[in-house]
Amino acid sequence: MPWFKRTDKGILTPTEAKREVPDGLWFKSPAGKIIHTRELKNNAYVVPEEEYHVKIGSKEYFEILFDNNEFTELDTTLESGDPLKFVDTKPYPKRIKESQAKSQLKDAVRTAYGKMEGQDIVIACMDFTFIGGSMGSVVGEKIARAMDHSLKTNAPFLMISRSGGARMMEAGLSLMQMAKTSARIALLDEAKIPYISLLTDPTTGGVTASYAMLGDFNIAEPNALIGFAGPRVIRETIGKDLPKGFQSSEFVLEHGFLDFIVDRRILKSKLSTLLRMIR
Repeated sequence: MPWFKRTDKGILTPTEAKREVPDGLWFKSPAGKIIHTRELKNNAYVVPEEEYHVKIGSKEYFEILFDNNEFTELDTTLESGDPLKFVDTKPYPKRIKESQAKSQLKDAVRTAYGKMEGQDIVIACMDFTFIGGSMGSVVGEKIARAMDHSLKTNAPFLMISRSGGARMMEAGLSLMQMAKTSARIALLDEAKIPYISLLTDPTTGGVTASYAMLGDFNIAEPNALIGFAGPRVIRETIGKDLPKGFQSSEFVLEHGFLDFIVDRRILKSKLSTLLRMIR
């Protein structure tokens, strides 16, 4: 535990014997605050004082939510094919391989089951670093299989969304994942298994139009961008300026599309309490 912190000139760094990450790794917030990544991790990747929620992926969410970071990952070998032989600036298979090498992920979602404050839970978490968190056939299939695991074990399901929408390289096949996952959510509802959807920054496109907004509880992190089309597209389409804070999680909550907003530092305890109340 740190015994000394230097906070002069907006710099926050801990001094401690055990070093979990190399020195010299820093994060600069949008407001200019500089913080050591070790301190950031200890604060659930929320910048102290600013309350800015740093964009993170499945690795960090699993660390935060699963007890002792212990979990069993599902369907670890599924990879996207190239059913449409799609080519834009490069062939789709090449884009997949480059994304896998860069992100160290097989695709844009990871699914796993384990314990959260002693309660069984299945979690699917999207990773924006893999082609913008886009929803393709593998994403839909992995989410559907994870929901099947919830149905089999009667464990609550948590969906963590962060996505630019459906994957254009798979065209209609990616859009079919909206129906596939929505049908599984209906099965969870019939089985009275809780489905919680956490929307993070950003959650847009076909993901918003399907499983992200179909939770028994739809919740979000502060200041997350949530919508179908992006603000620029909407502005250019309707030819009007948009309201201040349009598509922020606070705006969406005010207009009745969210149940509540939760700070990531209390996310685990909040979810655990909610599940104990409804189970």
